[in-house]
Amino acid sequence: MNKQSPFQIKEAAYEKQNRKMRKDYTSETGKKLGSRQTSGTGKRRVSFACRFAGMAGAMKDAKGEPTKKAMALKKWGFGSVAAAKSFCSKNKSKK
Repeated sequence: MNKQSPFQIKEAAYEKQNRKMRKDYTSETGKKLGSRQTSGTGKRRVSFACRFAGMAGAMKDAKGEPTKKAMALKKWGFGSVAAAKSFCSKNKSKK
């Protein structure tokens, strides 16, 4: 029998919720959300980094497991809020 670690189970649940959210968005708007950008300096990735760098909230829950915020940052290629903040400040366009 293949046992999964609690993090793998939580990550699978996160992905399932993400798929549902994307499906609901498509059915409500008729548009599709773009895929995650895990590298590079694309506009959407910079926007994500800037948005999440300013978000309040812990990276771990009371049980010591990663929160949804931490998992989202990881999925977009950032190891921490500080990494996202640094990326944001280096790459956001100045208007």
